[in-house]
This record gives sequence, C-alpha cells and structure tokens, in this order.
Amino acid sequence: MPRPETVREALPGLGRVLRRFAPYMRPYRGLILGGGTALLAATLMKLAEPWPLKYVIDRVVPGDFAGTAPGRLAALAPLELLALAALALVAAVGLRALFDYLATLCFALAGNRLLTDVRADLFRHLQRLPLAFHTRARTGDMTMRLIGDVGMLRETAVTAAMPILANLLVLAGMIGVMLWLDPRLALVALAPLPLLWLLTARMGRRIREASRNQRRREGAMAGTAAEALAGMRTIQALGLEERVAARFAAANARSLGEGVRGTRLSAGLERSVDLLVGAATALVLWFGARGVLDGRLTPGDLIVFITYMKNTFRPVRDYAKYSARLAKASAAGERVVELLDTEAGLPDGTRDAGRLGGAIRAEGLGFRHPGHAVLSNLSFDIPAGQFVAIIGPSGTGKSTLASLVLRLCDPDEGRLLLDGQDIRDFTRASLRRQISYVPQEPLLFHTSISENIAMGAGGTAEPGEIEAAARLANAHGFILARPDGYASPVAERGDNLSAGQRQRIALARAALRPAPILLLDEPTVGLDPASEAAVQSAILRLAAGRTTLLITHDLAFAARADRILRLSGGRIVADGPPATVLRAADPAHGHPEPANEPANEPAHAAL
Repeated sequence: MPRPETVREALPGLGRVLRRFAPYMRPYRGLILGGGTALLAATLMKLAEPWPLKYVIDRVVPGDFAGTAPGRLAALAPLELLALAALALVAAVGLRALFDYLATLCFALAGNRLLTDVRADLFRHLQRLPLAFHTRARTGDMTMRLIGDVGMLRETAVTAAMPILANLLVLAGMIGVMLWLDPRLALVALAPLPLLWLLTARMGRRIREASRNQRRREGAMAGTAAEALAGMRTIQALGLEERVAARFAAANARSLGEGVRGTRLSAGLERSVDLLVGAATALVLWFGARGVLDGRLTPGDLIVFITYMKNTFRPVRDYAKYSARLAKASAAGERVVELLDTEAGLPDGTRDAGRLGGAIRAEGLGFRHPGHAVLSNLSFDIPAGQFVAIIGPSGTGKSTLASLVLRLCDPDEGRLLLDGQDIRDFTRASLRRQISYVPQEPLLFHTSISENIAMGAGGTAEPGEIEAAARLANAHGFILARPDGYASPVAERGDNLSAGQRQRIALARAALRPAPILLLDEPTVGLDPASEAAVQSAILRLAAGRTTLLITHDLAFAARADRILRLSGGRIVADGPPATVLRAADPAHGHPEPANEPANEPAHAAL
C-alpha cells in the first residue's frame, strides 16, 4: 500500500503560497507569535476539559472506584469535589474560549494586513507588466485574481486554516495523553489514522483539481462579463444581447459543473471519514470497557479516552469538511503567486532624466512582431520645440513608434535618444515625466472633472492652474455649463461626456503636465467639425514651445505642422516641410496614402 502523503504533499499549492508570502509575514511577527501563544494555551485548556468529568465519575458517582482521586482531592467530600469539578470545567471552557478568541483575533489581524499588503503589491506589479502581457491577459480574469482570489485567501485563513491548525495542536497533545493513559488502547484508537490520511490525500487531489478548474472557469467567466459590460453600447446597438448572454451562460454552466464535482467529492470524503471515526469509536468502546472490567482503567479514564479520541480525529474530519474551501484557496493562491512571479518585462533604467530639452533622435530603429517587421531601419532627428506630424496608412507602425517613445516596449534594433541619451538608461518614471501623452481614446476616471485634469500634475494642482489648463484646452466653457462645474462627476470611461469633451479634458490634463514633449495619437478621430476645430485650436496652443509628435490621418491638420514624417511599410518614405511631402505623395490631390497599399498589423495591438 502506498505511503500516506505528508501535509505538504497533500496541499502543495498552499505550501508554495505560504513560502511565497513568507516575506510579508515579517512585519506581523508579533501578532503571529501572540496568536500562536494563545493557540497553545487554548490547546492546554482543551486537554483539561474532560478531567473534571473523570473525577466526578470516579469519585462522586458511587461505585468500586470511589476514592481514587489523587492527593488532596481524595480527602474532599463528594459534593465538595463535585463543586470543584464544576468550577474547574467552567474555568477550562471559559479560558479556552478566551484564548481561542485571542488567537483568532491575532491571526485574523495578521492575515488581513498581510493579504492587504499582497493585494497592494499585486496591483503595483500589474501596472509594471509590459503591454505584451496586458494585451494577452483578460481584464476580468486579472480583476478576479486581484479582488476575488486574494479575498478567498483572506477568508480561508480564518474560516478553514485556523480551525485545522488549532486541531492539529490538540491532536498532538491528546495522542500524548492517550498513550500515557493506556498505550494499547491508544494504538487501537489511532489505528484508522493512516487509512484516514491516505483516503483524505487521495480524495484531496481530486478536490483540488476540481477547484483549480473551477477558479479557471470563474476567471474566464469574469473575462467574458468584463468584455460584455465594457462593450454594452455596441452589443445593444447590434442586437447581440442573446448571443453574448449565451456565451456567458455556457461559461457559467462550466464553472457550475466543476463546483458541483468538487462539492460531491468533498461530501463523499466527509461521510467516509465519519464512518471510519464511528468504527474506531466502537473499537475503543469495546476494548476500553473490557479494560474497565479488568481493572486496568477507571470509568473516568474511559470517558477521557473516548473524549480525546473523538477530538483526535477532528483535524481529519475538519480537513474533509473544509477540503473544498482549502482547495479553492490553494488554487486562488497559486493564481496570485503566478501573477506575482510574472516577469516585469522591460528592465528599468538607473538614471533620473531630470529636465530634458525635448530633442528626439532615432538611429536605425527596428521592431518586429512575430511573422513580420513593423518598423525597419527608422532614423530621424527632431530638434527640441519642433512640431512634427507623422502620417501614413493604418498599420504602418505609427502607434508603435509612439509606444517606443513612451518606452512601453523596446526596439529590437537601433536606439531612441532624448537629448542625445538612450532612453533605456533612464528610469521609466523619470522618462515619462518628460512626455504629455494624449491617446485617441483618452482614459477618464470616475471622479470629478477637476480631479481628472489634476492627474496631469500627478493628482495635485491648484484650482487656478486647473482652470488655466482647461482654458488652454478650450474646455472651460463646457465645464462651467455643467451643473457642478469643475466638481461635476465623470461617469466610468467618461460616458456622460461627448468625444470632443473627453478629448479636451485630456488636452487640459496634458497642458497641466510640465513636460517638454507632447505626444498625440489620432486626437481628432471621430469628432464633429465643431469639436474638431476646438481640439485642433487647443493642440496648436499646447504645442507652443514643446517638441510635438502628432500621429494623424487628417492631412489638413498635418499641414499645419513644421514638418511631416510619412511612414509606409514600417519605413520613412518622406520627410520634410508639409507642402513638399504632401505634394510629392500625390501631386494632383496631395493625398499621401496609396489606395491599395497593404497594411501590417499595428505593433501596439499585439504587445
């Protein structure tokens, strides 16, 4: 018969999680030590609880065993001993309850604080992971790991792991006392333990596998829900409600199936343990009663023995009871650790960029996406303060170039320099302080307009500075027209604002950021003529005195730049004054984009 698995082998996931979280425990060693001390004290009180009953049965209840109490207890009258035993029982139970409360409180405080630290570090780590990771990962699944999986670990630490740890200590103490009372009867009582542990280990593997699958299914279901909620306008507009609901229902049913399987296995394990415990109790009762009849044990000894034996099996019964919960915690912990151990990708630089002038130079930049080159041998030199428009067909590498400037990815070949220094030498934080970035779809947060604008200055700005930035971005008028002005709340993703209003708030945020470089990625796409004119006017004011890179398909707007770089097939095919570049591209119409030119997949969409 195979050897029973150890605790570590039975719960490999939790073992790995505990090892990974060990550094987080150091600040809370005092709480953990206090909880452990209280737990040991509660264990001693648990061991003492049956003894008052033993003396009552042996000394107070009439019979052949009266007068067997040791020492001074033998001199007490039966009623005095009864009163003392009752008080001792109340004291033991009361002290055990107190110590259990203190242990639970200490461990709960330590666990909650520890896992709060883990969640905070996990969120920071997620923000440091490269775009390649975030493009592959599903937002719903990442949210599930950050909120649901960490929350499950925190809950399980108190509701499942804590009782099992306490009962393991009780198990060790009670086995010792049972061996002291009667070694032979103790061996009879403990004989089922190897079988119980083997059964628990084997069933536990199947329960853990079902729980892992269920957590994975729940992560996929969360991803499906997040996608649907984020695209609700499109879903309703295209009448896709039933189709999307069917996808979610299918994911939900798969999760339910794994959950039912885990519950069925857990319930079967618990009932099997109950049967074995019942059989062991019957054996102890049989052999113990014969020991009483033979005079080897007192009736009180048998009561203590049976009480201890039932408690001895409690850790195994608790493991059966909490196996599904522990398995889910193990799966959740593994998912958290997997994310924490994901490499952050781009190495950070070591130098602080300080305050740069804004000169940008590219030397033979090359960037590849699996299957094709996105950028190839790209070289240019942009002096500080110049306004450069970057045009070309979709998928030709314009947004990839923006990602390289922001160092959201690194080139496979060549290098990019700011003021003559390789941007990889700078810390990412100090590099990005040099750039005000306005994307095609600006990210607005669910807070007030003023706070959204203030984020351009790191979240802190005076009201006068916020208003000046809004005026520069042509946003002041529509902001004042809202009921609460600058204090007006912005809905999630800015859904209570028009596209032009969202873009102008993003420009105001950029205006508030004291950066020498302004990077704009298709800032006027999808705007009505009035909004487009307001945004273009704001951009021209914002670009004054800054090195500006404008990625655009709007040739009329590009013509207002100092210079145009035209990309095609990942290369620069034209570089010069707007009139020259546009006329050379299409002498008849000034149109720079060939009608049938093949477009590569944009690199930023695959990062």
